[in-house]
Amino acid sequence: MKNKKELPDQGADAPSGSARTKRNLPVSVATLLVERKKITTEQLDQAKAASQASSGSVEQALVKLGFCSERDVIEVRGEQLSIPFIDLAQIKVDSELLKVVPSKTVHRYQLFPIDRKNGSIRIATSNPFDLYAFDELRMLTGCKIEPVLATEADIARVIKQHYGVGGQTVDEMIGVEELEVVSDVDDQGADILEAAQEATVVKLVNEILVEGIRDRASDIHIEPFEDDLRIRYRIDGVLHTTHVPPQIRRFQNAIISRIKILSNLNIAEKRLPQDGGFKIRAAGRDIDLRVSIIPTAFGEAVVLRVLDKQSVLLTLKDLGMGDEVYDRFRKLITLPHGIILVTGPTGSGKTTTLYAALNTIKSDEIKILTVEDPVEYYLDGVNQVQMKPNIGLTFAAGLRAFLRHDPDVILVGEIRDQQTAEVAINASLTGHLVFSTLHTNDASGAATRLLDMGTEAFLVSSSVEAVLAQRLVRRICPNCAQEYAPEAHEIPADLELDSGQKLMRGAGCRECRDTGFKGRVGVYELLHFTDELREIVLRHGTAGEILNTARKSGFRTLRDDGWNKVRAGQTTIAEVLRVAKA
Repeated sequence: MKNKKELPDQGADAPSGSARTKRNLPVSVATLLVERKKITTEQLDQAKAASQASSGSVEQALVKLGFCSERDVIEVRGEQLSIPFIDLAQIKVDSELLKVVPSKTVHRYQLFPIDRKNGSIRIATSNPFDLYAFDELRMLTGCKIEPVLATEADIARVIKQHYGVGGQTVDEMIGVEELEVVSDVDDQGADILEAAQEATVVKLVNEILVEGIRDRASDIHIEPFEDDLRIRYRIDGVLHTTHVPPQIRRFQNAIISRIKILSNLNIAEKRLPQDGGFKIRAAGRDIDLRVSIIPTAFGEAVVLRVLDKQSVLLTLKDLGMGDEVYDRFRKLITLPHGIILVTGPTGSGKTTTLYAALNTIKSDEIKILTVEDPVEYYLDGVNQVQMKPNIGLTFAAGLRAFLRHDPDVILVGEIRDQQTAEVAINASLTGHLVFSTLHTNDASGAATRLLDMGTEAFLVSSSVEAVLAQRLVRRICPNCAQEYAPEAHEIPADLELDSGQKLMRGAGCRECRDTGFKGRVGVYELLHFTDELREIVLRHGTAGEILNTARKSGFRTLRDDGWNKVRAGQTTIAEVLRVAKA
């Protein structure tokens, strides 16, 4: 820490002219940004005015106004002070050192210990002028402190990664005596309510939610075990365990009670499953959270389904359909009547596909009605009905009422039983276009599934126009994608590659949480019912017969579409094998 006490004299607002030369001080960071053409003089003037109004620094104003990035500012400041800048995504952290530096110090000063060499500890900071932090660390560790610069966002990310989401809040809670006994409180509604509304508990739950939304999680799992409270985020269809402080287990009841309060659930009821939901606004977006709570051996487990209204409103082009499937499906959704089914397991994107179809065809000339359980996203210009079985509003009952509302297009959330299937079929036969979903493994099994429900074969064969089966595969991260030549044993028998053809895979980076994947893309198979296929359905033919007959007409399966996306560099062989059988 040689000469570190002189750092404050080398700030961004150092004097200019002869005084600066005499004291051998550098020009301000903002001026250097102008010299390096990172910003213009006009932008600098705007930032100065903004900083005076907000009492912040010029550099902070430049970043807030979007004229430059935080990294630009930090890199210039590092050169100015001869302190190296590092990318925290590329460094290897000394896990033993993390045990030496208290989490309270890390959170208080927003710095991160990297490694220890020759009696010195490297500390990443975004504020090299915080000498009190360095002095405290030197006293705690007995080592020299060597600061390096990193962006505030990067430091916050690695702190969460290694010290846990909500670590600072948990530290605060441990110091609050009335909250230490929350985990021992049982069936005392007033005490639980008071604890759940403590500012620190509110902040902790908010951090868990915000972190999940920032990581694009579709579900947030809070799971109690004997000695642990695990928090996992489902990102791009795969669960990832998020590091949390071990002390968080002590506040399990308060966390779950806070979620119950937000969802208008009974906080005193811990023996029965409960379902609810609430809305939040984060990052300028309205987000619905559907809450499911079940009792387990070690307490209540919570799953929050994150419904981001902006993320689902995609166009058909955004879904990743191949040109042939897109063109055929685009024509099918404009038919005057018939049933179009979308099939696949839970979480395969069926609702997103149906909403994209409705968004494509909606207009002032047609009336669209939907009955869903639940209504996940609200579509402008579409009348949507929430199913309520407890008062008799089932899919079948809603459909019957719809037919008296003069609709052109009807969306049924799911065909679950014979009654719903027959009402939907009758609606299609009386001049309506009906969309719905069905739980089958592939397109060829949809007709036999309807027959198994007890629906008459002649009704199925005369009403179903097409079945679209789909899955979601993770998309290779564009930031770290790299070419590679697959080994012979890695290539499945049904994947045809040109000699020497290279494929793509993700190396892993900060943008994708080192997974190599970011976002998802659909793989599809579209089965259009021809007269030949209708005859097979009429005589109760098997799904295998339907598939073999369709293949002769050029039908392409989920695997075929998946291999096209592998050859195009969108996903990997392992991803296709994960979601689609041979």
